[in-house]
Amino acid sequence: MSGLNPELEAAIRWGDDGLVPAVVQDAVSKEVLMLAYMNRESLAKTLETGETWFWSRSRGELWNKGATSGHKQKVRSIAYDCDGDALLVRVEQIGPACHTGRYSCFHRDVAADGEAGREPAADRFRALNELERVIASRHAERPEGAYTTYLFEKGLDKILKKVGEETAEVIIAAKNRDNGELRYETADLLFHLLVLLRERGLPLDDVLAELESRAGKPTTNKMR
Repeated sequence: MSGLNPELEAAIRWGDDGLVPAVVQDAVSKEVLMLAYMNRESLAKTLETGETWFWSRSRGELWNKGATSGHKQKVRSIAYDCDGDALLVRVEQIGPACHTGRYSCFHRDVAADGEAGREPAADRFRALNELERVIASRHAERPEGAYTTYLFEKGLDKILKKVGEETAEVIIAAKNRDNGELRYETADLLFHLLVLLRERGLPLDDVLAELESRAGKPTTNKMR
């Protein structure tokens, strides 16, 4: 007996070895953290405990992510794809996901000659996406000497203080009618806001969804 709901067990296309690949994604930054494999028992234990359990193909045994390192993964949601042959596990990652100490196991980029066919609009928020990824990495890895590490270690009050200071700097820059200064200070404010969202575990996608939900609604004193 696997302990799985029979309907769920039947919906997944288990391999001949009884395994299904599980892609693990940071629920906040949306960064892909790792790829592992689950069998029926490990999926059942994951659903039961709210922490990720996998099947080690090399050791031939179940393993609980972070059991020895403390870098556990708290499950936010689990989905399976249209063919039922892969799982997507969204987690709250505590510390680095990779055994090398890196935030994500996917930290080795493949060089490419070019990226033909990219739509210009797709790049508009590339810097913001990259910044969110770097902040998530700093939150997990805490590299010594990094300013973002300093903010996370000082905690919420320090981060809020910086958000307040940068907001004031934006106001001053706007009052000075200096667009160069305003651009610089707005970038600082956005950075510290993303640090705040990461500290609170609130995905930027949720903020964007809130903005989208307001589109077309009657104007209030808070929006447009």
